[in-house]
Amino acid sequence: MADDGGQTSAEPSFMSNPGGPGRSGGSSGGAGGFGGFRLPGRGPDGRSLLGTILYWSAVAFVWLAIFAVAFVVIFSRGLPDTSKLYDIHRQPSITYLDRSGSLLGVRGSQYAPPVDIDKLPTYVPAAFVAIEDHNFYHHMGFDAGGIIRSFFRNILHRHGPLAGGSTITQQLARNLFLTPDQTYRRKAQELMLAFWLERRFSKKQILALYMNRVYFGAGAYGIEAAAQRYFNKPADQLTVGEAALLAGLLKSPTHYSPVSDQDRAARRATIVLDRMVETKAISAAQREDAFQHPVKVSKTLASAHAQYFVDWVDQQVRQLVGQPETDLVVETTLDLPLDALAQQAAVTVVTREKASGVQQAAIVAMDGVGRVRAMIGGVDYGDSQFNRAVEARRQAGSAWKPFVYLTAMEQGRTPDVQVVDEPVTINGWSPHNYTNKYLGPMTLQQALAQSINTVAARLADEVGRQNVANTAKRLGIRSPINTDPAMALGTTLVSPLEMAQAFAPFSNGGDLASAYGIERIRTADGKVLYEHHADPRQNVIANPALSNMNQMLRTVISSGTGTRAAIPGYDLAGKTGTTSDYKDAWFMGFTGGFVTAVWVGKDDNTPMRKVTGGGAPAEIWRAFMGTALPHLQVRGIPAGPEAEPGVVMGDPLGDLLKNMTVSPPDNAPPPTPETPDSPPAAPQALPPPQPQPQPRPF
Repeated sequence: MADDGGQTSAEPSFMSNPGGPGRSGGSSGGAGGFGGFRLPGRGPDGRSLLGTILYWSAVAFVWLAIFAVAFVVIFSRGLPDTSKLYDIHRQPSITYLDRSGSLLGVRGSQYAPPVDIDKLPTYVPAAFVAIEDHNFYHHMGFDAGGIIRSFFRNILHRHGPLAGGSTITQQLARNLFLTPDQTYRRKAQELMLAFWLERRFSKKQILALYMNRVYFGAGAYGIEAAAQRYFNKPADQLTVGEAALLAGLLKSPTHYSPVSDQDRAARRATIVLDRMVETKAISAAQREDAFQHPVKVSKTLASAHAQYFVDWVDQQVRQLVGQPETDLVVETTLDLPLDALAQQAAVTVVTREKASGVQQAAIVAMDGVGRVRAMIGGVDYGDSQFNRAVEARRQAGSAWKPFVYLTAMEQGRTPDVQVVDEPVTINGWSPHNYTNKYLGPMTLQQALAQSINTVAARLADEVGRQNVANTAKRLGIRSPINTDPAMALGTTLVSPLEMAQAFAPFSNGGDLASAYGIERIRTADGKVLYEHHADPRQNVIANPALSNMNQMLRTVISSGTGTRAAIPGYDLAGKTGTTSDYKDAWFMGFTGGFVTAVWVGKDDNTPMRKVTGGGAPAEIWRAFMGTALPHLQVRGIPAGPEAEPGVVMGDPLGDLLKNMTVSPPDNAPPPTPETPDSPPAAPQALPPPQPQPQPRPF
């Protein structure tokens, strides 16, 4: 019988629920409930606790699978072709050698044959694992903890670079297949490729690929190229300290380069050594032993000064042979030992003269046929790669006056012609001497030796300033030349390279000598693509003008404004140069077949403190040439071609002997300053030049 509810207690009702058929009402609890009571161990839906867990796990799995598929579909777009894993795409490298075959530098990418890490000392790969990914052997391509940490760091630092928490495998994936762009898409692709690498290769293979492809700076890719570039040895001979330094470079090859900052590189290497001890890659005793044997960087990289020259010739290679399609070798004119001597001289004097406002120096040394043998574009290439020897254009000051006097000699004047040092006005312009005093009557030779401004200005006006400009161009000046009255005192802007080129004819018998730095360009297998051929001899200074000029320029060093450049026992001549505002100071000096130009000043073109050409520049010149001349098989300054019939010449040999006899000792004070080129203070004695064995021919 049915009760008042219209159903028996044993038969569930589907009608009592006002919500309609199929829905239970009241407190029946839905399916699985009896009379409103829930069976023990079941959830609200009637499932057991275990069933509920399994159900939601399945749901989570499905959604995770959907997310994974979507992730792969979205981020796999644009992935590179991994079938070309072992292909190497790079720009050809250009290797630069000095005149004796010593390595100057390599530009472009340098790869070496892959190294077998089983043949490396165990501490070499261990150094990279210790500092880059100490969990390398325990993950599947990515470090979940590192990714989480980097995720929160990126949230807190929204405007900074993305932190990736990259493992060695991820770094390899990025280096092989991806760009360095810091985006979430690239990071996602990096993870996918890292997982693929871990599935396909062993840990040893991944580490080997990484070490053979990663960039170490200085143009070196891979551990073998880095070992050769930094230490001039194969990778299997690396010491513990060298391995630590290379491993430390990877964080920032430029920032931690031992070339740009040895102290910073050493501190980074110390961190690597500490990590190696922590990971038991080396013992504490090995760490201490590494400190007892400091790392020595290859002389090629330590001699960063040569890179000014390499920069100069590197710009010319493509002009000569076009865009290289294979690795090239460039044989140059640079003499690396001489270049090192020039750098040492510049740094020593500039450091000593900082209180006088001297901040930079440039040096160009070239032989009589135009081969650039030394080029210093600044005191520190690591601090500034601006090549002041080539790219800077500064006023020549009184170093320009030989072009004025040469023009006068070619028009018939001689060194003993009488002139007067007195006030002069030319087109409303009145030049002044250094002390604002005038010496009265003197010879042209005395006027040039003492660098008298009034005489030079009047002489240029008499011989024609355009003629002076033509003379300078004929000798090798390539910059535009102004012809206003002040041009006689060197207001034209020139480079040290130009000035060395223009003074070379005084040193070689009067012949044009166009400066050059490349002897030969060849492929790595020996095919010659370019070879320098000397131009036909072109005489640009005839006699007696050449002999007269050299007679006067010798006097500049023997008794004039350039006495600080004197080196006993050598036939030397030259000219000081100082601008009226002390922004530029020069010394141009030469011997037989060898000329060196020196400039000092500031990059911001502000004045120094009364620094003259007879001061710091002359001292740099003497410090360099005093040690360089024993390397060179130099002769006396040649007399040059015979004069045309009927032309009376002076006695160059007699002048030479006379000048060498009256030359003051090295530590003798200069004459009383009368012009901007006369040093205002007594010179500081430099150490005597040290003789060098084995002279080297031109």
